[in-house]
Amino acid sequence: MAGIKEKHTTHRVFSELTFEENKAKAFARKNEIESSYRVYGDGKVGIYYHCGKIDDAEGFARAQAVPERARPYEFLPENGGKRSRDKTECSVSDRELMDMGMEYMQYLTEKYPNFSFTGGVNAKWQCDTLENDLGTDFSNTDYAIGVGFRFKHKDSRDIIDGGFSFNLRKPDDGTVFRTMADLYLANYETVAEIPEEIILDMQYYSRTGVLAGELNAEGLALGTSRLSGKIGEKVFADDFTLEHDAGDKECWFSRFWDGEGSVLPNDRLVLVENGVIKTGYSDKRVAAKYNVPYTKTASHNYTDLTAPGGLNLRIRRSDKTVRELLNGRCAVIPMNATGSPMDANGDTSLIINTSLLWDGERVVGRLPEFRVKANFFDMFGKDFCGVGSDDPIYNDKQILMRVHRVG
Repeated sequence: MAGIKEKHTTHRVFSELTFEENKAKAFARKNEIESSYRVYGDGKVGIYYHCGKIDDAEGFARAQAVPERARPYEFLPENGGKRSRDKTECSVSDRELMDMGMEYMQYLTEKYPNFSFTGGVNAKWQCDTLENDLGTDFSNTDYAIGVGFRFKHKDSRDIIDGGFSFNLRKPDDGTVFRTMADLYLANYETVAEIPEEIILDMQYYSRTGVLAGELNAEGLALGTSRLSGKIGEKVFADDFTLEHDAGDKECWFSRFWDGEGSVLPNDRLVLVENGVIKTGYSDKRVAAKYNVPYTKTASHNYTDLTAPGGLNLRIRRSDKTVRELLNGRCAVIPMNATGSPMDANGDTSLIINTSLLWDGERVVGRLPEFRVKANFFDMFGKDFCGVGSDDPIYNDKQILMRVHRVG
């Protein structure tokens, strides 16, 4: 088989210092290269995945070596032109990363001796590229420092009571870390009362994941999505807008192109606008099969064909801070929770084992275990309280939504 050649690569350098029960456990460093060689032609594509360095000629030869293993794929690559994006703002040495981690652990153990801590710090550099015979030459480079610690109180019977984590594009002088640690731990031993009105304050990626599952164009076309038949309808709150944004600064290590090498105008796709469902998301195969809009949102799969996915979903922010959205009320920060699967009507329940109560600026205390229920349509409809303009408690975007206590 001979045809158009295309090469996808990811080069990743990763360093990490880990701790276990307050003690440094290990330091690891990885330097990895992954490549996906693809040859398109005759309604098929031959794919060869390789981890490590390999000569391009050999990679493409292996992609064509066994013609009967070529996947049926009627679409050809595009000429995307040349584009490069580098979101790197800094880099830290391994020594600096280790010193940072040791400083963080010293702060935790000295200020909060009633807890044990597990976690660590890491630094990752990643460069993704895409090249093909038609002229596409894309590259995307990013770098971030990741911090994450889980904690356990000495009197707790649980393995882990909670945790906090955040990413940074520049080294922290300790301010972000100390602020976050103090928010979670300073009043943890104070038991607070469960409020009558329960508003969950969550990192919103778990909620955008729920929406991604319902907006897959294939599920919409087959009728398996709760949003099937609702394109163009007002379903959610007036102030609820959802978009795929490949240009967001906090799109950590994401490419501006999709798994099929397509690029969106302005790097954005609006899926829900002011509560109205505008479109599902698709790749070339799904768009052609179900006669739905092609939205240039294919997942990245180095070993097989793509599928709809690879989204960087963002809920449009309010112009109000989290504290202003709460308007004198307190919110619940869930840390350990167990949820039931969502039923056909979109109803689900959640046992919140461990959580914190806070007012948008400070944590009041820890809450006892309780159970709540919610509905998919209400979460983003009448119970949607907004996404704050600031990033407290998580050092990232967060969604506020009302849930209802059971029992």
